[in-house]
Amino acid sequence: MRHPSLRARRTLASVALAAVLALGLAGCNTTNSDVTGSIGNVRASADDMPRSDAEWRQAMEAWGAKYRSDPENVEAAIHYARALRAIGQRAQAVAVLEQVTIHHPHDMVLLGEYGRALAAAGSLQQALDVLGRAHTPDNPDWRILNAQGAVLDQLGRHAEAQRHYTSALKLMPDEPSVLSNLGLSYLLMKDLKRAEVTLRRAAAQPGADPKVRQNLALVVGLRGKFAEAEQIARQGLPADEAAANVDYLRQVLAERKRGNKSYVPPPNPGG
Repeated sequence: MRHPSLRARRTLASVALAAVLALGLAGCNTTNSDVTGSIGNVRASADDMPRSDAEWRQAMEAWGAKYRSDPENVEAAIHYARALRAIGQRAQAVAVLEQVTIHHPHDMVLLGEYGRALAAAGSLQQALDVLGRAHTPDNPDWRILNAQGAVLDQLGRHAEAQRHYTSALKLMPDEPSVLSNLGLSYLLMKDLKRAEVTLRRAAAQPGADPKVRQNLALVVGLRGKFAEAEQIARQGLPADEAAANVDYLRQVLAERKRGNKSYVPPPNPGG
């Protein structure tokens, strides 16, 4: 079997193990992390974020130096923590954000980032508590509702998670990251039909993350439509990455067929 390239593994991180929280940034494939949205005056986008391990490590060095020179700087702490998560240093990312949160306990953007970092590190209940402080009922944030839903799904509280996704979609209709998480929530409940319908809707939205198509490919494959699943997995990728994606999809489906139910993509708190 062909082994997926590093980049392809990143693209397919969301279909690996349910125990892993793959926090995704739309248009930026990373192994472990990031978030989409405004962070203070910093706009996280595919155009201004690192893409390779080397670039993430350069960002870690640059933002780490700024953070160490001013440990109360929210912008530096957030970027430093993102880079740490991207290279797998999840516990260290949590520590950085925990420290700066002490100095800025009411900064809701910071709390949102801290909550996502906790989720990535597996501290799900603590993540849920922190995310609950990252917005207010009279001023809800669809990104935080989406993240809360993803954590609730990881805790097995699927009905609650789906209520959060529904609330997020009322604020941001047809947002692909929310639709994708809702589809994955249905998948976790073994409702493959609703999962497919929802993920197709997510994949059809402009700007949908490549991982959305991979999740759709998985669900389509699980429903027995293997040829279509492979076609979806290849869509929009260079030949080598497309082949690696298909090989990896086949591996995941084979594991599922053998009864290894851990091969289920988790919802993504990063949206």
